[in-house]
Amino acid sequence: MNVLLTGGAGFIGTHMAAKLLENNLSFIVVDNLSNSNRSQLKKLEDHFLKKIPFYNFDIRDKNKMTIVFDENQIDSVIHFAGLKSVNESVNNPQLYYNNNVVGSINLLNLVKENNIKKFIFSSSATVYGEPKYLPIDEEHPLSAMSPYGQNKIDIEKSIFSDSFFKKNCSTTILRYFNPVGAFQDGLIGEIPMGIPNNLMPYLLGVINGDYPFLQVFGNDYKTTDGTPVRDYIHIMDLIDAHYQALQDNKLGIEVFNIGTGEGYSVMQMIKAFEQINEIKIPYKIMPRREGDVETCFADNKKILKRLNWKSTRDIYQICKDAYKFSQNY
Repeated sequence: MNVLLTGGAGFIGTHMAAKLLENNLSFIVVDNLSNSNRSQLKKLEDHFLKKIPFYNFDIRDKNKMTIVFDENQIDSVIHFAGLKSVNESVNNPQLYYNNNVVGSINLLNLVKENNIKKFIFSSSATVYGEPKYLPIDEEHPLSAMSPYGQNKIDIEKSIFSDSFFKKNCSTTILRYFNPVGAFQDGLIGEIPMGIPNNLMPYLLGVINGDYPFLQVFGNDYKTTDGTPVRDYIHIMDLIDAHYQALQDNKLGIEVFNIGTGEGYSVMQMIKAFEQINEIKIPYKIMPRREGDVETCFADNKKILKRLNWKSTRDIYQICKDAYKFSQNY
């Protein structure tokens, strides 16, 4: 097996690389480094004593991407590459469409041209928008509340509308809920470029003195403590789901939610972090953000039945591993 990881220098891509290295599987990384750098990949190279083939290419550049496919006998593609900030997408929707949708369509065409038999797409629970019911299963109507979420819907539609992915390829769409945490012993984790938009990296920035307090966006939601509720999943549980999907060779398109099936509020996560790591987190309540939903958590029974996957790490493990990583970089 030889796997192409697009966006492989990012948070999720590097953790997938770690999993493949652990299992001695060959892979190639493509990343334009617009929201990452190679430091995490270099840590993996030092840890596993193995060179990671890397191309500093943009997936929108078909000529350069053709070189990747020509120089490597790729049989599987896991597509992580994409800008991922809901808030940024609201402020700059054209940037997000061009980077995420145009880039993905270019990659899909290359996958077809090279007759790749395994394709896994990194989608998102943002495709569901404001939930009409909970927990959210894969049949839930799609209705994005942000350009970022709409990007994911548009890419999914491109996959579903192409007979190649329906008939000639084992195609898996994984709709992530909220991946957080870090790899074993805090070796690698999430290092956002600029000011982070997600809870955990911002919280770690507060601990490391980058920010004076954690911003909690809204405390007037109809939840147990007024703060938004999310399905926080450990990054390595998420990666284990990808690994399971990589082993499956059934032709056609399958869609799976990747979440724990439980929702925790922002304040519950803060308290769990404080408890497990014996540290106090200063925070301040801020106005709600545009594009944020109130409560969102997964119905994950489908992937348990189909791929025998379920999450095994709780929020305390998430908080422990994330803190350990923050002390290492």
